[in-house]
Amino acid sequence: MRLIVLGLVLISLDQISKWAARAYLQNQDAFVVIEDFFSFRYVENRGAAWGMLNNKTWGPWILTIVALALTIFLLYRMRYLHSPALRVFLTLIISGSIGNLIDRFVFGYVTDFISFRFGSYYFPVFNLADSFITVGVALTIIYILFINKAALNEIWEMLDVKDAQS
Repeated sequence: MRLIVLGLVLISLDQISKWAARAYLQNQDAFVVIEDFFSFRYVENRGAAWGMLNNKTWGPWILTIVALALTIFLLYRMRYLHSPALRVFLTLIISGSIGNLIDRFVFGYVTDFISFRFGSYYFPVFNLADSFITVGVALTIIYILFINKAALNEIWEMLDVKDAQS
């Protein structure tokens, strides 16, 4: 139950932040927080992650269908995870995926608004859902590599589709 509440809170934070971006940043210049480093900038991402496949009509929808199928599969299979840490990390990933899927289905694009600049390099504009996914994946990798190497076996067991028939 706690993970459901966590997921709903994360999805809500993502959607509220995107609503604020659409309400206050759309058709505006970037809102600079730290000059030449951090700003809020409204972007309609019609592509995939970080704007890949932008302006391709088929690409984002194929990836959306794959993301939706994977999200449903992970939600169903998550019950086989015994590690509380892995369950939280997967909740981050699933919540981020759902947050972006909501945008894609409702608006036809994903609202991005967090912008970082490092010298002359502009990191692709992103949103909270992207952050949830990235942090969830990074924590999972760190957990498997440095904290609990046996967790990899648990993930493989969770993904084992043979049990899905029982």
